[in-house]
Amino acid sequence: MSTISNYKIEDIGKSNPNFSPIRTTIETAFYGNNVEKVLSLTEAYKLAKNSPGTIVTDMPVYKPEEIGLDKDAKILLFNDGEVTGRFAGARVIIGEPNIDENQLAGIAREAVFNTRYKKLYHAQAYIGLHEDFMVKAHLLIPQGYENTMYSWMLNFQYITEEYTRMYKNSKKLPEGDIYILSDPEYYPPNHPKGLALFDPEHNCALLCGMKYFGEHKKGTLTLAWGIANRNGFASCHGGLKRYNLEKPYTIGVFGLSGSGKSTLTHEKHDGRYDITILHDDAYVISTEDGFSVALEPSYFDKTQDYPTNHPANKYLLTVQNCGVTLDEEGRKVIVTEDIRNGNGRAVKSKLWADNRVDKIDEPVNSIAWLMKDSTIPPVIKINNPVLASVMGATLATKRTTAERLDKGVDMNALVIEPYANPFRTYPLSNDYEKFKELFENRNVSCYIFNTGHFIDKKIPKEVTLKILENIATGNAKFKQLGNFSEIEYMEIEGFTPNMESKEYKEMWVNSIKYRKDFLKNMETFKGGRDKLPEEALSELEKLEKEL
Repeated sequence: MSTISNYKIEDIGKSNPNFSPIRTTIETAFYGNNVEKVLSLTEAYKLAKNSPGTIVTDMPVYKPEEIGLDKDAKILLFNDGEVTGRFAGARVIIGEPNIDENQLAGIAREAVFNTRYKKLYHAQAYIGLHEDFMVKAHLLIPQGYENTMYSWMLNFQYITEEYTRMYKNSKKLPEGDIYILSDPEYYPPNHPKGLALFDPEHNCALLCGMKYFGEHKKGTLTLAWGIANRNGFASCHGGLKRYNLEKPYTIGVFGLSGSGKSTLTHEKHDGRYDITILHDDAYVISTEDGFSVALEPSYFDKTQDYPTNHPANKYLLTVQNCGVTLDEEGRKVIVTEDIRNGNGRAVKSKLWADNRVDKIDEPVNSIAWLMKDSTIPPVIKINNPVLASVMGATLATKRTTAERLDKGVDMNALVIEPYANPFRTYPLSNDYEKFKELFENRNVSCYIFNTGHFIDKKIPKEVTLKILENIATGNAKFKQLGNFSEIEYMEIEGFTPNMESKEYKEMWVNSIKYRKDFLKNMETFKGGRDKLPEEALSELEKLEKEL
């Protein structure tokens, strides 16, 4: 699904919906005489390696020539300062109520003008790894941030002859390429903590004061997911895997960072099953045909669970916000486990998962919402398409170290993050209808996995993995949960819900009310932009009555 890079002269003008003041301002910056185009991954590596502050470790890149690097390439580390996570408070989205586009267009012009004495690098990549969904993205970033550019090119698909041929054969889209301008050292006067400005209808973004690489990764995905949403796909922040059984079984797991989506996606169950992985963070599902396409070849993974000697670390390409020390042979090696700070990260090679594919043709069999809601048993099954989508729209979880939180925000408080995707730039009802369509018209099953605590008892990872295994192999047995007509649970020793308990029933009352209040708030929040159809609230009210 290739996007538009070049226009016929007669198509350039106000009447073309691909142009806007902010889009034109940002794209224009890419053609300045202070811009240098970076045409290859090896060139990006050399620039990053020689960038001031880079630590060239003594840890070699695994099979570098298969990645597109020279055979002597090393893992590079670059650290940020105080901020080591995404900051939702910086996000401003054109098209939302009370957003002054003219004022923001002025900020964009000033930000571009501020770059005139800086050397800028222009990198390109493809988002989407199959002809059925591919878009082109451009990143412009100042000298000094070569590591960010290099990680961006590794995280997405850098330009190669093979992928360029694939891109030329992909389906055409009536949309322009993605353009992202980043100046990590410029803070607009009215945005002292930084600005992440998105013009999603015109596929462009301006990142000011955003040093953290995750802002660049998710900012790019934000725009790619928007394109997917407008063109017949459900945009997915989660993992997808296929169990290659006699009857293949494909399941998608949706959750925020730290919810277990990567763990569940990559789990091989001690080799008992032949498993194929699409991706653990970003993909799209065709609502028309049911196939799924990965958006990225690599993985942007936490390093906290991987000690320095962990075998998975041989697949690292770049590392962010971790320490370095010397081993017994005097080699520079990384210090992980979040000793330096929270949310240490790394871009991992596609080779980490030897069972990766870029497209899964088989339709998705089931979707699991990963939550941390202590009311919910380790797993429940939702047997109503509307309720299944409603529960995704009211996905309850907790914040993680992947985010920069404002002072006073309780990290342990329950929050709702619809479909586990805080990067949505379009109305919530779009996702609601897309997932409802999958449940209703494509017969996708819906589960909720609680990966936190049930009441006050932590649910071990092993319990969740066993549940996943039983569902995939068809050995899962469910029974009705209390008086809920369309919710079932699996009996698991030590995690039995007692629907006769007044205290436990009260937890359900509060959990349902929390979701109802969220939906009611959406009716007025941002001018009702994210309001859902009345049926959504009706399904929750039905649950209340069944209690």
